[in-house]
Amino acid sequence: MQRRIIHLDMDAFYAAIEQRDFPELRGKPVIVGGNSQRGVVATASYEARPYGVRSAMPMMQALKLCPQAIVVPPRRDHYLAVSRQIFAILRSFTPLIEPVSLDEAFLDVTASKQLFGTARDIAQRIKARIHSETQLTASAGIAANKFVAKIASDMRKPDGLVEIPAQEILAFIHPLPVTKIWGVGRVTAQTLHGMGVQTIGDLARFSRDALVSRFGVHGDQLYRLSHGIDERAVDPNLEVKSLGEEETFEHDLTQDRDVHPVLLHQAQTVAQRLRGRHLVGWTITVKIKLAERLGEGRFRLYTRSHTLPSPTNDAQAIYRAALVLYDAVPRRQLGVRLAGVYASGLEPEGKNAQLDLFVSAPQQTDKRRQLGHVLDQLASRYGEGIVRLGATRSMRPARSQDPGSVRKEDMHDPVARDKKER
Repeated sequence: MQRRIIHLDMDAFYAAIEQRDFPELRGKPVIVGGNSQRGVVATASYEARPYGVRSAMPMMQALKLCPQAIVVPPRRDHYLAVSRQIFAILRSFTPLIEPVSLDEAFLDVTASKQLFGTARDIAQRIKARIHSETQLTASAGIAANKFVAKIASDMRKPDGLVEIPAQEILAFIHPLPVTKIWGVGRVTAQTLHGMGVQTIGDLARFSRDALVSRFGVHGDQLYRLSHGIDERAVDPNLEVKSLGEEETFEHDLTQDRDVHPVLLHQAQTVAQRLRGRHLVGWTITVKIKLAERLGEGRFRLYTRSHTLPSPTNDAQAIYRAALVLYDAVPRRQLGVRLAGVYASGLEPEGKNAQLDLFVSAPQQTDKRRQLGHVLDQLASRYGEGIVRLGATRSMRPARSQDPGSVRKEDMHDPVARDKKER
């Protein structure tokens, strides 16, 4: 039986939710992202996109392109709640769902035909239910594999539905730019352009050996995808690898006493999201961008990570680790432009329950856990940020005495960010 894969992608998810919830925004160019001129675009409504505004673009650049745009700060917990509605709809059609982000997923509907009809029937029914239950639109691509299905879902946005029969895969992908292939970023694209490769069809004319010789293991993937071959299964057990929160400041923070409350707020947010998913994290990472300009739009970036003696979803434990990691960043009297806190090495809560080495009594751990759940309940009822713990002197650890306990990571974002929405 030939596989039938659906790639479902919500249309301008964050911006669409804002326009749905606030009628005065409908029909207007909306940008979701940091209000600061230094912020980054999370997504833009379709009214803003003709001006060239796109995800991951610096907010300053976006507002130059579209000065009349309305900038809306993200409501992440609200988006997560809507995402859960959508995934509940998807699960009613198949258990074989691989989440890609809050608003994007692959579905293997090969075995669902007898219950719900063809893959096209299923995609149409999913789109109709999403619109009926959330008043939002989604685009879907259908193909025999994930690679082609993902490309197809992007062809007729918004509210699109494109199905590619197996016998038409090569005719569909070969005229497309080679940058449509996963893993072909700016550097690889420049190399391929130097080889005379502009389209996927151009790439398909090279032998497997030639591409492996030039690109190593990645060359084999380039060869296979250029021929429309993608045997990866839809993985319903794909796990969240990390959770984090970061902020770009409107003005550089030059004093540690101004950065510490930010790290505390971020630690609390990360802890709340971990508890919401019943997860704990082993590794805490701090990301710090300094006001040291390295070039156009580029600044000095450091990440520092530390693996804890036991996993946690406790805000104070995350905050203490974050402070030690922040102390390890060589700031050289420069202001801090961005700060972020992340938890990774995630696993289910309670899997390896141990006492926190930083806590003197089990009762204190229990009280903090109870406090965390109370804060979660308040946030769920009244909104994120309604109650925040304050930093106290007892929470401030001594400066790390063991340089080996903090390891330097690669100079890039240590965690996967929300996807770049189309």
